[in-house]
Amino acid sequence: MEPIHSNSPAPSGGASTSASARRHGGRLRRIFFGHDGLRAPWGALLFVGIFVGAIAGFAFVSHRLLPMPADDQALPVANGAVMEAMQLASVALATIVLAWIERRSPFSYGLQGRARASRFAAGIACGFAAISALVFVLWQAGLLRFDAPAIHGIRAWEYAAVWAVMFLMTGIFEESLLRGYLLYTLARWLGFWWGAVLLSALFGVLHVISPDESIMGLASAMLFGLVFCLSLWYTGSLWWAIGFHAAWDWGESYFYGAPDSGRLVEGVRLTAHPVGHALLSGGAAGPEGSVLVVPLLVVIVLAMWRWWGRGGRASRFEWRSVGGREAQR
Repeated sequence: MEPIHSNSPAPSGGASTSASARRHGGRLRRIFFGHDGLRAPWGALLFVGIFVGAIAGFAFVSHRLLPMPADDQALPVANGAVMEAMQLASVALATIVLAWIERRSPFSYGLQGRARASRFAAGIACGFAAISALVFVLWQAGLLRFDAPAIHGIRAWEYAAVWAVMFLMTGIFEESLLRGYLLYTLARWLGFWWGAVLLSALFGVLHVISPDESIMGLASAMLFGLVFCLSLWYTGSLWWAIGFHAAWDWGESYFYGAPDSGRLVEGVRLTAHPVGHALLSGGAAGPEGSVLVVPLLVVIVLAMWRWWGRGGRASRFEWRSVGGREAQR
């Protein structure tokens, strides 16, 4: 019989158990993570879950502290500020958590780049010019009439500044929600344009909750969503879309005093009233509910193609570059 040496390896189930656990953990990790980080379907679901949970919690508290007015009443500044702050905080929380999981900057989903200021300023100019052109056409066609300014002097400037901040928050929120993390994530799963179509359709569907929204208004929201996606495709940045979005809403709601997706705000500069058939005038949905918004968007798309697409003046969208070289442009 061979002697048993003290340094001979003793049979043990611990090593095999540890190896099995590592293999199981590796398989589990591969279910949730790929070579690009958290797999796109899980990332999208987690983002939506965090956002919905946060906004539901905020809404539960705010509705008891500051009830919203009836749909046919103008939105007060205080309610608008609370609503925008809740929405922005919720999308920021979801983006920060997912960016941390994926080891990226929260700003890497369309908010980085050296050309932020110029793109934002260009978006503001284009947005206000676009809504002004639409309102002018409606007014000239007898589809819109105006009351005299209701406020003057310092109060007009105060409301102008407050609503400018508010609609800037709206622009950042909606673009970050539907063209930020979610679009970058869907792009590496389904491709950019499938993700863009899906999220633009969702953008339109979300407008169903707006009071007095029309079918044309819903279609208009979807088309606007595609235009904003196109700007991201051409520039790799959300800042043009944020500026356009904020200026359009500010011009429509505050400056011209028209409904925005059926909602009026208080302290408007002018007061617009639709005249005639709602399909042409926009009706209670506001100017963006007019069918005339379609040719306007066609002109905007052609201008974008001429400036960004054909001239090659800006970078293309690349989801793989998130947090990397492209994000620094």
